[in-house]
Amino acid sequence: MQVFVRDNNVDQALRALKKKMQREGLFREMKARSAYEKPSEKRVREKAEAIRRARKAARKQLQREGLLPAPKKKVFAAR
Repeated sequence: MQVFVRDNNVDQALRALKKKMQREGLFREMKARSAYEKPSEKRVREKAEAIRRARKAARKQLQREGLLPAPKKKVFAAR
């Protein structure tokens, strides 16, 4: 992973690095590896994640087909 520092602005580069790490799931991975996870707990977690993914995919499919309303767009106030 690589982040460029422009104009000696290290704070901005650190923010960009943290954002990239967050997107890649690095923090979640570090937290998971910080302690031992029993195989039974791992199976339960992975199954729950698979169910969550399947439900999300089904919800997206129904939204594309027009059977469910699309989520409301966030409106940001103009500055």
